[in-house]
Formats: sequence, structure tokens, C-alpha cells
Amino acid sequence: MIVTLTANPSVDRTVTLTEPLRRGQVHRAESVTSHPGGKGVNVARVVAGCGAPVLAVLPGADDDPVVSGLRGAGIGYRTVPVPGEPRTNLTIAETDGTTTKINEPGRPLTGRHLAELTAQLVELATEADWIVLSGSLPPGVPVTWYAQLVGTLSALAGAASAPPNGAIGARVRTRVAVDTSDAPLLALFAESRGAAPDLIKPNAEELAQLTGRDPRALENPTAAAEAATTLVERGVGAVLATLGAAGAVLVTAENAWFAAAPPIAARSTVGAGDSALAGYLLADLAGAGPAERLRHAVAYGSAATALPGTGLPGPADISLDAVTAHPLPITAIRPPTPL
Repeated sequence: MIVTLTANPSVDRTVTLTEPLRRGQVHRAESVTSHPGGKGVNVARVVAGCGAPVLAVLPGADDDPVVSGLRGAGIGYRTVPVPGEPRTNLTIAETDGTTTKINEPGRPLTGRHLAELTAQLVELATEADWIVLSGSLPPGVPVTWYAQLVGTLSALAGAASAPPNGAIGARVRTRVAVDTSDAPLLALFAESRGAAPDLIKPNAEELAQLTGRDPRALENPTAAAEAATTLVERGVGAVLATLGAAGAVLVTAENAWFAAAPPIAARSTVGAGDSALAGYLLADLAGAGPAERLRHAVAYGSAATALPGTGLPGPADISLDAVTAHPLPITAIRPPTPL
């Protein structure tokens, strides 16, 4: 099972224009769509649409529109009640695929809310193959919270993988994936940290934040792989770096791979990175190797880009045969060292 945490859920509303966006002008909307959103919710929607078991963890009341949307879609969820309405994230989509996003800050969470969300994840760690910590953090949440969760969940998983008295048949350990940006992402690699995620999914901009490199240079797959290598050397299990229209690279302690994106007519980038992460995890649950996991990630991410508004891909939208993964020549990866 895949468990997703969305600390800052949203109602994702997309307005599709009939003409290019012009600042200060009146525009006509071709269509308006709304879906339950937030990065973890998006991952859960894709996973559920493919028939795989998934559970979304998020703050929200029973009548919260995000919770209602999950319930209506038949997606399993667990909530921690919080007052107020969720934020609305507005996307303005143009006919050439250009998207402009305006994201609200979200509802504040207190220490009690964080403790309850943490308790939910700790409980679910006994069942989950993957726990995905995804998206921005709302007001009131320390930027170190994801880092703290990685440490907590990694400690639990490590204990579960070491059976007492040499017993046989210990549960496969829960793995943790993180997809975030800015201060919460940088906090994962603070010097005081003692554990690293099993998987991170940065885009070129976020990879540049972590490695101090030029984000434009990281649009080159080899440069992106070299940058990702430094994170694997710091203990990260795998780095799935999505490079937009260029495709994506995957770096593990063993090797690096690149998969180009297939030619598509881009309609909206909303949810593309979340779909790529979902595709990777779905392939992992099916027992696929690294190159195959990367192929699925690129196929799912590209399919999301070809869909309008906040639509997310299902199995019928995926063109896996159009994606090929190739090994990348990179310098030797030094053995990982704990953060």
C-alpha cells in the first residue's frame, strides 16, 4: 500500500482561456474545473485510478471539500479535524500549454495537529510499502517537520527490519519518499539530520536549490544526474529528477538512467510531477527495476501534461512504449554516508 501525507491540501481550480493571458485585460474562460488537490492528494488520485491500494492522510473536517472529493472518488483517507476551509489554488491555462499558478498559503496547523498527523503515519507504517510526504507546509508548521518525520519513520522501519532473536519473516521495511521545495526541502539535508529519505523527487529548480547549481544547466540530463549523485552520496536512496519537457533522470547508488519525454501536445503542467512520482511508485510495487520505474515515471508525467486542467492520467492515458530509459555515464558514486 502507498500512504500519502498532504499537510496543505487544496481545492485545485483551473480556468482555461480561449486566448493568451494578457495582464490587466478581461478574458473569456473556455472551461473551469475543480478537483481535490495538494501534491499528496494528486499522487493518491493517480494510484487509486490504477487500482492500487492507497490511503491519503490530511488535515480536514468531514465536510471539507477536499475530503468530500476523496470520498466521492472512492479513495481511502484518514483525517485530523481542523477548523476553516482549505485553500484554493488557481491555475490559469492557455491554449499553448502555458500555465500560471496562484497558490494560497493554506490553513495554519498547531502542534497538536502535527502530533495527530504524525501518530497516523506511525500507525500506518506497519502496513505501508511507501509513505509519501508531499507538497508545501502550511502556516504554523516548522520547516523541519518533514525532516523530523523522515527520522521517525526511518527509525520505525529500521526496527521492523531487525527481528528479535534472529526470527525469520520480518516485514519488508516501509520506505519514505519526499516531494517538496524551498526551506522544507533544504531542511532534509541540514547537518543535524540523522536519516535520509529513500526517494526524493526534485525538479530542476529544486535540484539546484539542493546542490547550489544553475537550474538552467540542470536541464541537461547528464548534469542533472551528476548533481543528483551528490545527494545519493549523502544517503538518499534514489533521486528521481523531473526535467519538464526533457524527461527525467534517476540516480541510485548503483547507476544513473535518463528517459526522454515522448512528443506530446502540452495542455497543462498541473499534477505532472505528482503523476511521475505515482508512476514510479506503481512500478516499484510491481517489482520493476530502476530503468522500468523511470520509464513509468516519464510516461505518467507526460500523460498528465497532455491532459487539460487538473486532470490526472489513468492507465488508458499512458504510452509506455513511447518511453525508453538509457544508462548515463557519470562519475563513480562514493558509498553513501549518513547525513
